[in-house]
Amino acid sequence: MSSFLELFSSPKVLIAMAHVPPLPGTPLYDERAGVNGLIDAVARDTAILLEAGFDGILFCNEGDRPYELNAGLESAAVMSRVVTECKPSDRPFGVDFLWDPRCALAVAVATGAAFMREVCTGVWESDMGLWQTNAAEVLRERRRLDASDLKILMNITPEFASPIGNRSPGQMARSTVVSSLADGILVSGAMAGAEADISTLQEVRAAVPAETPVLLNTGARESTIATYLSHADGCIVGSSLKVDGYTWNPVDRERALRFVEAARAVQA
Repeated sequence: MSSFLELFSSPKVLIAMAHVPPLPGTPLYDERAGVNGLIDAVARDTAILLEAGFDGILFCNEGDRPYELNAGLESAAVMSRVVTECKPSDRPFGVDFLWDPRCALAVAVATGAAFMREVCTGVWESDMGLWQTNAAEVLRERRRLDASDLKILMNITPEFASPIGNRSPGQMARSTVVSSLADGILVSGAMAGAEADISTLQEVRAAVPAETPVLLNTGARESTIATYLSHADGCIVGSSLKVDGYTWNPVDRERALRFVEAARAVQA
């Protein structure tokens, strides 16, 4: 069993997204609400998700559109403040920063996160321009910061991007585990909230070692989660838990409860 899966007691891991509203300096930041407004919004959503019964929480700067590949110091500082104020005390949590893995790593170390999610391998054409990753840099930084216990989940089909090259998702996933030492593999759709192709998920699951967890990263829904969990070791879910299923709305309590009920039924 992967040491990442050992963080959780459920056979199929359910991780809910706690989306942080736009951070200071980003185009959509609400200066009237300020940093305390960010904390209030995330604390509210997190409380609902924990009550609904998710196994873990993943904090992410989802509101920072358009996303950047090199985060500023203020982003790392404010993100760390928000996570520290809102993190659960009774279950694992992780962090993600769109799309700077070194920032995510810094926030994870500062807040005591158990895992992080990032794109660490490959070269991509994307909404952010040419996107060239560096897994070696990220893992060496993890070692330098004495954070070897921090698990890194690597997204091999990132949203808002397409690969430069012709390797299949299965080939990319296999090399990401063997060469880039991923603690888990994530499979996504074309953008936040978009369903991943089920055949891609199956291909990736077959390509990597059985002990490597493969999680659905976007597009998890109450109506389809049973199908996806027949191939994946768990999921990360955000958009479908929101009011009207819209990514940037607040979490809807009833949607969160129904999703967990549907996913747990698969494990019964």
